[in-house]
Amino acid sequence: MYIDIIIKTFILYFLIVLSYRIMGKKEVGELSIIDLIVTILIAELAAICIEETKRSIFVSIVPIIELVIIQISLSYISMKNNKIRNFLDGRPSIIIKKGKVCFEQMTKLRYSLDDLISQLREKGIKSIEEVDYAVLENSGTLSVFQKTKDYPMPIILDGIIDFEVLKEIKKDKLWLYKLLEKQNLKLEDVFYAFYTKNKTYIIKKSDLI
Repeated sequence: MYIDIIIKTFILYFLIVLSYRIMGKKEVGELSIIDLIVTILIAELAAICIEETKRSIFVSIVPIIELVIIQISLSYISMKNNKIRNFLDGRPSIIIKKGKVCFEQMTKLRYSLDDLISQLREKGIKSIEEVDYAVLENSGTLSVFQKTKDYPMPIILDGIIDFEVLKEIKKDKLWLYKLLEKQNLKLEDVFYAFYTKNKTYIIKKSDLI
């Protein structure tokens, strides 16, 4: 019996390691909701297989492989479709805007003022007054931009325009298209473009290795 447990544990360990290498996951803090669900399910399937010694290891291996295939497929589809990506992963939410706390948005997210202050302290920020913008990312981490610092505002990500950012920097789609036209670029050619210090910086897809 103990030999079976040792063998199952050994096989499942390397299967799970291989699965996460294939899915390309890094740290727990970087996992989205979907990633977290897959992680919990894989862990549960592995635990059931090890605990129930009479159960065949393939009863866990097959659904683990299925979960990996589903996750890779969803990741690929979400990369190609912005609406599906927003549905699966959600969108980053602005918590502090121009130095003012967005309490309505915090209420929707069930994100308390204590949570906000705690995460600001973790970043060495003593007061909300020091913050110009704070964005709650899909992973639950807080990105903070202080008033005394210039920071990049992403206006294009993988060929998709962020109209909220355009509005923030007081620009419009026509301005952006004219900017791309000057550089002989189309929207689908742009991997990443950001605006900072009254300048726009563009990373083309062709520049990627």
